[in-house]
Amino acid sequence: MRFMVMVKATKDSEAGVLPSQQLLADMGKYNEELVKAGIMLAGEGLQPSSKGARVQFDGAKRSVVDGPFTETKELVAGFWLWQVKSLEEAIEWVKRCPNPMPGPSEIEIRQVYDMEDFGEAAAPILENEKRLREQIEKNRKP
Repeated sequence: MRFMVMVKATKDSEAGVLPSQQLLADMGKYNEELVKAGIMLAGEGLQPSSKGARVQFDGAKRSVVDGPFTETKELVAGFWLWQVKSLEEAIEWVKRCPNPMPGPSEIEIRQVYDMEDFGEAAAPILENEKRLREQIEKNRKP
């Protein structure tokens, strides 16, 4: 099972306050453990929402809203993509994580859909999905 593990933003992260050297070292060590365990597929920190935008959809209409966004508690400051056996295993790994922020913080864990989760409805597009994933892997190789 794949899980998106999201570090929620705080006022500091939205203000562009960078992590301390100690936190960077602690997170580097934690990431190393995840990689050695074969769990981490990807992981990155995100710039503050002031450097981002949202595209809102209403039928065929598109509108762009530039950041910053006001609801800090709903924003993501960083993420990992993990491959684990269960939600319980993901929770256990998150509990081992250094506190990702200088003060109170929160990490959200959400399972990623696999094509098989869509059943027969996905059958017509499975071959195309497989081809796209193979192309993504080719693109990642130097």
